[in-house]
Amino acid sequence: MPADQLLSSPEVTWQATTEAVLSGQAGAVLSGAWRLMLLGDGSPTRHFQLLTGDPVDIELIAMAADDATSANSGGPPPPEISELDTPLLRRQVWLRCGAQTLAWAESWWNQQQADAYLQQREQPIWRSLTSHRAELFREVDGLARVDAPWLEERFGEPGPFWSRHYRFFRGGKELTVIREVFSPALERWLGPASAGTAPLRPVANRTRTP
Repeated sequence: MPADQLLSSPEVTWQATTEAVLSGQAGAVLSGAWRLMLLGDGSPTRHFQLLTGDPVDIELIAMAADDATSANSGGPPPPEISELDTPLLRRQVWLRCGAQTLAWAESWWNQQQADAYLQQREQPIWRSLTSHRAELFREVDGLARVDAPWLEERFGEPGPFWSRHYRFFRGGKELTVIREVFSPALERWLGPASAGTAPLRPVANRTRTP
C-alpha cells in the first residue's frame, strides 16, 4: 500500500452520547476491565505492553493530508476535529504486540503540529508527545461500536468492534484527536467486553455540552 493511501474510516453502528461518556454512564455496557481500557485516561500502548509482556510495534498505514469530502473518508469523523486548526493531516496505524494485532488507530492533527510532534512516524504518539516530559491532558469524548471489512480481515474476527476517541490538550489547547478500535483478541487478557447487564441502544445525539 502506498505510504499516502488512507483507509476509509470505519462505519459507526452504535455510539454513546458525549454526556454519557464524560459522566461515566456509558461504561455500564462494559465489563470492568474493558471500561478502564476504553474510558480511562491511561495510554493504551502502555496497557498493551503490560498485558502481553511484549513491546508495542507501530505499523504505519498512512500519514497524509485529510480531506473529509474525499471518497476514502468513510464513516463520520469525531466532531471534536472541528476544533483543530486547518489544514489537517491524518495518520493511521496498526498496533501490534508480537504477531498479534491488538488495535487500529487514526489521529487528526494540524499539519504544523504534526511536523513538530510526529518526527518519528512509527513511534507511538504517547512516546512522541512525552519525549520531553511535557504535561498533557487526555479527555475521552466518545465510545462507539464500529465495523469495516478490512478490520475484520486484520483482526480475524467478525465486527462490530469497540472504539473510542479522545483529545490531547497541552497548555489548555487541543493538540490532536485520536480514534482507536480494539481487537477482540484483548479478551484473552481482559475477559469478555460485555458486562451482560445493559443493552446497546443506538444514540444519534452527538451534541457537546457547552
